[in-house]
Amino acid sequence: MIASLVGNRVTLRELKETDWVDVHAYASLPPVSIYQPWGPNSEDDSWEFVQQVISDSKEIPRSRFVFAVIVDNKLIGSGEINIQDFIDRKGEIGYVVHPDFWGLGYATEVARILIEFGFTQLSLHRISATCDPRNIGSVKVLEKVGMVREGTIRDDFIIHDGWRDSHLYGILEHEWLENNTSKYNVDR
Repeated sequence: MIASLVGNRVTLRELKETDWVDVHAYASLPPVSIYQPWGPNSEDDSWEFVQQVISDSKEIPRSRFVFAVIVDNKLIGSGEINIQDFIDRKGEIGYVVHPDFWGLGYATEVARILIEFGFTQLSLHRISATCDPRNIGSVKVLEKVGMVREGTIRDDFIIHDGWRDSHLYGILEHEWLENNTSKYNVDR
């Protein structure tokens, strides 16, 4: 169990069962899932997501780490890092923020915290992320945190309006170390 990951304005803590209500508050909104293969969530979808996250947190070895994004004691989203390959030390990040908090830098801070956690605590060598090319906000987040666009995966997901391409972004441990100006504390 990870106590928390503390940034300048954001704290990431493990999701708990009662968080499903706050998760549902953003996951049920159409703008949040417009570029995703999930949602908008029903109450059951949000409940099942949180239950799956809690179940995954008990796996050994653990490969999925999902955190509630807390700002001023309010859950405003979630951030996730998954270990995709233990041998080759590969992981992937993702994040979701309530639309009321878009454009305020919270997703960027969440992505930075997840990347630092991946390299310092999970000993990853490579961290990737994907986003729909139309999701300009997410493109900006990934570029701000130092990830490099490596290409585009065509017809990667089927979503609400048809097939979705995905831009693939990545950052390597040595790239992160060269540019790291850590502002985050990781409580264990």
